[in-house]
Amino acid sequence: MGEDATEAQLEQALLGMQTKHAHDFDAPDDSSDAHGNDEPHDFDVNAFLHGLDAIFDAHDAAEKAGPYLEQAAVDAENAGDEAGLLTVLNETMGFYRSQGRHKENQWIVQRAIELALHMGLEGTEGWATTLINCATAMRAAHHYDQAEDLYHQALACAQKVYQPDDRRLAALHNNLSMLYSETDRLPQAETELRQALHIIEAASVNPDADIDVASSHTNLALVLLQEGRLKEAHTHADRALTIYETGRLTHSAHYASALAGYAQVLYAEGRYGEAAAHYRNALAVIAECYGKDTDYYRTTDANLREAEAHVDGNGETPRGSAMPGSATGVASDTGSVSSSAGSTAADAGADSPATIPVSGLALARAFWEQVGKPMIAGRYPQYASRIAAGLVGHGSECYGFDDQYSQDHDFGPRFCLWLSDEDYDAIGERLQADYEALPRRFTISGTGKVTFDSENSAGTEQTGRTTVSGTPQNAIPEDSLTQDSSAHPYSPTTPRAQGEGRRDGVFRIGDFFRSITGYDQAPAQDAPHEWLMLDEATLSAATNGVIFQDPIGAFSKVRQGFKDMPDDVRLSLISRRLGMMAQAGQYNLPRSLRRGDSAAAWLSISEFVEAASSLVFLINRPMVVGYAPYYKWRFAALRRLSGSMFALLPDICGQLETMMRLGSAACYGGAAFGEGGKGSDTAVHQITDIVERIAAATVKELKRERLTESGETFLEWQRPYVEEHITSDTPVLHSL
Repeated sequence: MGEDATEAQLEQALLGMQTKHAHDFDAPDDSSDAHGNDEPHDFDVNAFLHGLDAIFDAHDAAEKAGPYLEQAAVDAENAGDEAGLLTVLNETMGFYRSQGRHKENQWIVQRAIELALHMGLEGTEGWATTLINCATAMRAAHHYDQAEDLYHQALACAQKVYQPDDRRLAALHNNLSMLYSETDRLPQAETELRQALHIIEAASVNPDADIDVASSHTNLALVLLQEGRLKEAHTHADRALTIYETGRLTHSAHYASALAGYAQVLYAEGRYGEAAAHYRNALAVIAECYGKDTDYYRTTDANLREAEAHVDGNGETPRGSAMPGSATGVASDTGSVSSSAGSTAADAGADSPATIPVSGLALARAFWEQVGKPMIAGRYPQYASRIAAGLVGHGSECYGFDDQYSQDHDFGPRFCLWLSDEDYDAIGERLQADYEALPRRFTISGTGKVTFDSENSAGTEQTGRTTVSGTPQNAIPEDSLTQDSSAHPYSPTTPRAQGEGRRDGVFRIGDFFRSITGYDQAPAQDAPHEWLMLDEATLSAATNGVIFQDPIGAFSKVRQGFKDMPDDVRLSLISRRLGMMAQAGQYNLPRSLRRGDSAAAWLSISEFVEAASSLVFLINRPMVVGYAPYYKWRFAALRRLSGSMFALLPDICGQLETMMRLGSAACYGGAAFGEGGKGSDTAVHQITDIVERIAAATVKELKRERLTESGETFLEWQRPYVEEHITSDTPVLHSL
C-alpha cells in the first residue's frame, strides 16, 4: 500500500473513531463476530466501526464485542492493512480496559506503539491518539509512571497537531486529570478537568445536550468531592444528569457514569437512600451495556451495598459516615478517544496513601511539649530558660497550609531550637545529637489528640488509634499492633532539607536567619536598598510559623526585625506594584490581545496577578498580616487574609482567581472558544472589566488611607501621589 494511501486510510479510520466516540470509548466483554472465515480478504475500516457500533447500540457488547475485535485484528493483519489494524488495536485497548483485562492489554499497548512507530506516525494525529489510548490503558492498570510519561508525550504532540477546540485534546486533559486524581494530586486534576470542560463546551453546538459536556461535569464533581468541596461537587453532578435528560441521552452507556457520580455525592451528603437508588439505576445500565462480569459492575454493586447498609427505616441516616471505600474519586473518561466507563465514578482506583490526620504545627507543638521540653529540662537545666523553640521557615506546615498531600516529603515530628552564639558554642552539637535521638513514636486519638511515647516502646496494642513510630509512616489501621516504621518510612527527607538546608533541629539564631535570607538580622531601617533586595517570599519564610517559647526574647527580636519593613520601603513597593498593574493589566494586556499575541497576553495576566496579590499584603501591612509567600501558597494566604473581618481589599482575591480562570479563553480562544462556547470575546471583556474594577477598588483604598487625592484609575498616574509620602530622598525608593 502506498504511503499516501496509508495516511489517507488511517485518517479516515481515526475520523471514524472520533465520530463514533465523541465522548470517549469504553466497553465490556466477549462474543461472536461478523467475519466467520479465515480466508484472506480486504479489511474495511468503516465496516468494522459500523459493526462495532451495532454491537454497542444493541447492548450486546458483553457477549459479542470481544470476539468481534479479536477477529477484526486477524482480518486486518491478514489483509496487510496496518492502518486498519491500528484502529482495531485502539478500540481493543478501550474495551479491555473496561473489562479489567489489564494483563492482556499490556500486549495490545506494546503492539500498538510498535505498529505506530513502524508506520512512521510520530508527530501525527494518529500518534497522539495511540499514545492517549496506551496511556489510559496503563493508568487503568495502575502503572502510573509509564502512563504519565505517555500522557505527556501525547500532550506535546497533540498541542502541535490538534486545533484548540478539538475534542480529542479535551479527552487528553480529561484522562490526565484522572491520573492526577488517582495519584492524589487533586489540584492538578481539577485544572486539567476545567481545561477539558472549556474545550468541549467551545466545540459543542449545544452544550446543554452534549454527552461530552455531561461527562466532564461528572468527572469534575468527583474531584471536587475528593477535595471536600461538596456544594460545588453537587452542582456539577446534578448538571451532568440534567444534560443527559435534556439531550435524551439516558440510553447511552455513559449515563451509568453520571448516575454513579451523583450517587457518590449523595452518599457524601448523608442522603443514603437516594444514593442507593442512583447506584441501582447505574447498575441496570452497566448490566445492559457491559454485563455483570466486569470490574465496573462489581465496584458499583459494592458501593450500592455500602449505601444500603446506612439506610434505616426512614430511608436515611445522619451524615458523617465514611465514603464508600471502593469508589474514591475516579471519574469517567471523556473525549473522542480512550473512554472508560469502567474507570468511572464507580471505579476502585488506586489506593490513596494513608496520612497522619493532624497538622504539622499541631504535631510539632505536641512533640515539643511532650518530648523536647522535658528532655531539655532534664539534660540542660541551666539552659532551659535560655533556649527558644518553635517551627518557622520553609515548608507548608510553617504556614499552616499543609494537608495530606504535603506529607509525602519532609513531614514528621520536628521543631527548631534557637540558641545564642555563646550557648551554641557550649552545647549546640550535643543538643543536636540529643534532638536527633528523641523518640518519635506517637498515637492519635479519635479526637485528634497526639500522644508521644517517651519510652519509645513497641508492640503495644492501640485500639481505636493511629500509631506511628520512628519517622512518620502510613497510618496503621484501627485495632492493629504498632510497627517499626524504619522498614516503611512514611515521609522521606528530600536533599534540600538536609545538611546546611535542614529545616529543624538546633541553630544559632543568626545562622538560622542567614540560611533563609542571607542576613543574620534584618537590614537597618535606613538601608532601603538592602530591604529591596529581599523579596516578599523570602521575608515570608523568615517570619511565618509559631514560636513555642522564647524566654529571653532574642529569637523573637530578630524575627520581628524582619517583619518591621520600613514604611518608605513599603510605599515604594506599593508604587512599583501600581506601575506593574497599570503596565501589564491596563496597557499591555489589551494591546497584546488586539495584536493576537496570545503568549504576551497570558504573561501580562500573570504579571498583573502577581503585582495585585502582592499589593493586597502591602496595603494590609506585613507587620500585621505577614508577607505574601511564594507562588505555591500565594493564593492560600490571600484567601485566608481576604476572609478576615478587617481585611482591606478583600474582594481582589476572588477577582484575580476569576481572571486566571478566564485567561486561556481570552488569550488563546477563537470564535467558538470560551466558557459555554461563547467565544473568546466574552472572556476578554470579562477580564478587562475585572482589571478596571480592581484598579478602581485600589484607588478607593489609596484615597481612604490618604495616599492619594486623585481619582484617576489608570494606576501609573497614582504613583507620584503615593511616592510623595516617602520621606527618604534615596533614589532607589523613587520611580524615574
